[in-house]
Amino acid sequence: MAAFARSLFRADKLSRFVQMKVNLHTAGCPAMAASVEQFNQAKSKLSSLQQDPGNRVKLQIYALFKQATQGPCDTPKPGMLDFVNKAKWDAWSSLGSTSQEEARQQYCDLIDSLVGAGSAQPAAKPAGSGAAYTHLLVSTLDNITTITLNRPTKKNAITTDMYTEIIRALDQAARDDSVLAVVTGAGDFYCSGNDLGNFTKIPEGGVQQMAQDAGELLRTFVKAYIDFPKPLVAVVNGPAVGISVTALPMFDLVYATERATFHTPFSQLGQSPECCSSYTFPRIMGGSKASEMLLFNKKLSATQACSLGLVTEVFPDASFQTEVWSRLRAYATLPPQSLALSKQLVRAVDKETLHAVNDAEVERLKERWLSDECMAAIMSFFQGKSKL
Repeated sequence: MAAFARSLFRADKLSRFVQMKVNLHTAGCPAMAASVEQFNQAKSKLSSLQQDPGNRVKLQIYALFKQATQGPCDTPKPGMLDFVNKAKWDAWSSLGSTSQEEARQQYCDLIDSLVGAGSAQPAAKPAGSGAAYTHLLVSTLDNITTITLNRPTKKNAITTDMYTEIIRALDQAARDDSVLAVVTGAGDFYCSGNDLGNFTKIPEGGVQQMAQDAGELLRTFVKAYIDFPKPLVAVVNGPAVGISVTALPMFDLVYATERATFHTPFSQLGQSPECCSSYTFPRIMGGSKASEMLLFNKKLSATQACSLGLVTEVFPDASFQTEVWSRLRAYATLPPQSLALSKQLVRAVDKETLHAVNDAEVERLKERWLSDECMAAIMSFFQGKSKL
């Protein structure tokens, strides 16, 4: 698999496949001609990516390239034990009768979306500060500021430092010239929630001080979402857990791949809901469905989350990145003041309530973090992991 991954990024070896100019169409945009130069530029961008986008995206890149240069898959299906080639064949075959023209456009759009998510760009710097981000990729392209959680080997679990960086990135996005902001994850996961290692870092003031500091950080984090002035979009590229799920009602749009799941295992860890979910979840999906998630740890599929109103729309995994980013680029051409003012009208009625709920949830969590029940549940979690 490592050799396969490397081969996908050797774009110079693929140049012999580019054969002609084709007519390409992007969603919601007028028809345009894609030149050989544009296709080569997309390949060059691919070869310069510094962040591994994950195996699923790499398979999508491979499949679109094959479809664009050779047409529909017509090679024999590899044997079941030929795992790498079978995965590549399945990805290519899944494109069915998609035309070469459309596949070429999707290929270019996908590479542009990866660049737009910050995969090939240095981290942007917040206004008024020289500090870059350590665990985020932050970039602005096509009037979209993208905040990418960037701990793919840890399933983008959020550390204490990451909370601070996300707050700073949201503040930057709120004040820059972008029309809208996007939050997404690097690799195959959107976010696995809190890094439970946060609970092992006891400050000099002891667990009381840890609970106090964590509570104030959480309060500020949620406030950044409540007060965010522009359209905010979650691009859920994989499974989501904990606070990455409870934060979703704070977004104006939530687009998810079909393989995403949504899980809030709070009682399992002796904790209680946060990010205003004790208010937003019942309001969105009704009391009993909210209780299934927040009290009884029910995990939702992307389709279930969409049917309950937690997710705006679900996309096929093979076309997720291309479809979503084409749509977002179209949204980013809309008048920015109109969007911002309209959002403020929509959200104004709930803002005071959300701040009050945030305060109440933080106080409850501070109590939970100091309880024997919560400590025992977290210790049990770590002991279970150590046996794996």
